[in-house]
Amino acid sequence: MRQWMGVVLLGLLLSGCQGLQSMLPGGGETGRPTVIERGGEAPGQPGMVERKVPFPAETYAKLDKHGSATIKGRLSYTTSKGQTLVGAHETVSIAPATQYSAEAAEVALAGKRIEPADPRAREYTHYAETDANGYFVAHDIPAGVFYVAGSVLLPGGQSRSPLILKQIEVGRGQTLEVDLSR
Repeated sequence: MRQWMGVVLLGLLLSGCQGLQSMLPGGGETGRPTVIERGGEAPGQPGMVERKVPFPAETYAKLDKHGSATIKGRLSYTTSKGQTLVGAHETVSIAPATQYSAEAAEVALAGKRIEPADPRAREYTHYAETDANGYFVAHDIPAGVFYVAGSVLLPGGQSRSPLILKQIEVGRGQTLEVDLSR
């Protein structure tokens, strides 16, 4: 049950999270890993930033929900003590990068938490489960720019690593390998 709560929170965050610079012409690098903390607060709680950018229904309506690309990789986290933990039996989320998600990224990269994304944005998020060695494969991904993200259960099972987030671009029919590590 605890793992599924993390998955739901991860999906909520990913559906509205993207690097602001990459949305601007000539700005940002794709594929550069970015790490942000996963939020657990409910909207309206102290420290929760209210969304100011409305959900762009027209933008999302132009996006494909399914395609012919494949994204695969491995989820891992290296602790401050140098121990590398694989994300065994974790869920990896793959969400499209949009202008709507730029606001969430800016807030998250500033170390703050933002309200969950609109449920309509989550309809475009894909999920893959990792195997016992942290490897995952997601099929039927449409061409475009996405955020691939996950977190790893830490020893003791009481807490999770920071959210590991990487922006990627995948073409139609392409298979892209992602090193989802921190």
